[in-house]
Amino acid sequence: MPKLTINGKEIEVAPGTTVMQACQMMDVEVPHFWYHERLDIAGNCRMCLVELENAPKPIASCAMPAADGMVIKTNSDMAEKARKGVMEFLLLNHPLDCPICDQGGECDLQDQAMAYGYDDARTKEMRRSVKDKYMGPLIKTIMTRCIHCTRCIRFIEDVAGVEELGATGRGEHMEVTTYVEKALTSEMSGNIIDLCPVGALTSKPYAFKARSWELKKTESIDVMDAIGANIRVDSAGNEVMRVLPRLHEDVNEEWISDKSRFSCDGLKRQRLDRPYIRKRGKLHESSWEEAFAHIAKNLENVKSTQIAALAGDLCEAESMYALKNLMASLGSTNIDCRTDGAELDAANRGSYLFNTTIAGIEEADACLIVGANPRYEAPLVQARLRKRYLRGGFEVGLIGEKVELTHNYKHLGSTPKVLQEVISGKNDFAKVLKKAKRPMIILGAHALTRPDAQALLALVHEFCSKFNLIKNKDGWNGFSVLHTAASRVGALDMGFVPGKGGKAMADILNGASRGSIKAVYLLNVDNVDMKKLKKAFVIYQGHHGDKGAQAADVVLPGAAYTEKDGIYTNMEGRVQFATRAVFPPGDAKEDWKIIRALSERLGHILPFNTLQELRTKLFADYPVFAKEDELVPAKWQKFGKKGKLSAKPFESKYKNFYMTDVVSSNSETMAKCTNEFYYQTKMAAE
Repeated sequence: MPKLTINGKEIEVAPGTTVMQACQMMDVEVPHFWYHERLDIAGNCRMCLVELENAPKPIASCAMPAADGMVIKTNSDMAEKARKGVMEFLLLNHPLDCPICDQGGECDLQDQAMAYGYDDARTKEMRRSVKDKYMGPLIKTIMTRCIHCTRCIRFIEDVAGVEELGATGRGEHMEVTTYVEKALTSEMSGNIIDLCPVGALTSKPYAFKARSWELKKTESIDVMDAIGANIRVDSAGNEVMRVLPRLHEDVNEEWISDKSRFSCDGLKRQRLDRPYIRKRGKLHESSWEEAFAHIAKNLENVKSTQIAALAGDLCEAESMYALKNLMASLGSTNIDCRTDGAELDAANRGSYLFNTTIAGIEEADACLIVGANPRYEAPLVQARLRKRYLRGGFEVGLIGEKVELTHNYKHLGSTPKVLQEVISGKNDFAKVLKKAKRPMIILGAHALTRPDAQALLALVHEFCSKFNLIKNKDGWNGFSVLHTAASRVGALDMGFVPGKGGKAMADILNGASRGSIKAVYLLNVDNVDMKKLKKAFVIYQGHHGDKGAQAADVVLPGAAYTEKDGIYTNMEGRVQFATRAVFPPGDAKEDWKIIRALSERLGHILPFNTLQELRTKLFADYPVFAKEDELVPAKWQKFGKKGKLSAKPFESKYKNFYMTDVVSSNSETMAKCTNEFYYQTKMAAE
């Protein structure tokens, strides 16, 4: 363990630690632009120069390994003079456009020029100008501002895994470019905006909208997928201006997907801001009292067995808990959260969690993906898989649709039969799994919507036993379900599935089409076959006027995820709390409040009046929700039922990554991405 002295204080560090990292451990600030802890070291900015005793010149602390006996000075005259010289060169060609730069107020160059630079410039030469580059509908470029830190290049290559960004030229002729003018095709490209230490790369949808100091900043949770990425919602007045990532090492590190970042403009389009009642085939505006009275009247003579409720993909735990209690008070057990038809058993928690955990991917040494496309369904899981792949000693096999991932993999086939061949040893990938000390399998949620889902689950359970994926002694569980819905695990944890004698989603829809189900409550549900609901009395509660609202007899305007406090459980089973950033528009209300008010009108008053009272009851009934940001390991039990497997190939339902829910479907930015990356690509392929 090397020992070194920094500014007169001794510190012992692990082998391989750089001088800069040692300084950071001691809370000693060393300015830098090029260095980033999650990217490869470039070592070419020299802003991090420090003095090393007996060295003839300053050293680059980001690239210099700490050695025993080193004496480092970070604030000596030599170090300060060197930094001022570097800063002078960096500003040599930088445009004087801080007043109109979107990076103003959160710019590393501004901050470090103030702290470490000269107060004047000696250069009298002409400043260079660089042509802006086209990088797609998300990234705005002003390349004259670029200081060639290469953070964007390193991120796109190392983390995103799409080698579409690089540099041409040398010295002051160097330019960061996509070589051939085209959009960046990564689903995580927006992260280079955060990485850019100057205003060379900024958000195109956010351009000239607001200044950072004008915005209210609220910490919350993303619901665009089941990852549960930690985000910061920046708002001005009652409008969400932008969404940025928040650090959480075990979930999203410090990245988010482009859909999570840029779809927020969909929150202000096609919104439901007042109740509606259908009269003579058309929806008409009404008051809350009229809407509740209309519901009560239509449910008055409906038997409990003829009422059903479905919970959608964006629901928070509180509203689902309230709806479940309301249905129970009405005497109905016809409830379901599996609106995609997935065969998931709520009684067996280990059968539906991402048990390996997202961070646990980095401990695996072999992975089999079955019926999933992680790049579209969970980009941050794909980033973890690539991170582990780059370390070496990690082989990946895929059974399902052949897709373009960000790392090499072996495409084993596309049908469940291939999994049988792996188990029997007929497929060569079985040898990889037998050698692996910590193998894992990722089962796609879309694969569980197949008619043979139970047989597939039984086969996967056999796979786990065959290749020793469950190691109780060291806590390793290699079985993981890759969910796509933010609400799914939370809903399963509270048992939002049919009770005794109750109907599941498919039976509810079929019953509605036949007339045996007379009333259906849709809580943020827009992805079911609405044609089957024509004969039923439909109550739709949601925040966008999408398919569910168009099929409804009564529309109750709810709140989007940025407009309410809520609990979301991610695919790992990690409970996280979202915080309201803005208020719902117009007469829209928080979802649990709507259900509570309706229960009073129906004569079945729910036993809570405040969010705290609701959560107290929720925690009492389901203690797992009280364990914020904890991972509670699930008991490993047998799941699935042996049966005949279909010969039909696995198919991912996510063809267009950018539009998968009502928020992203109503986003103008996501529409531009869809046109750029989906339709044009599809037309080119045809």
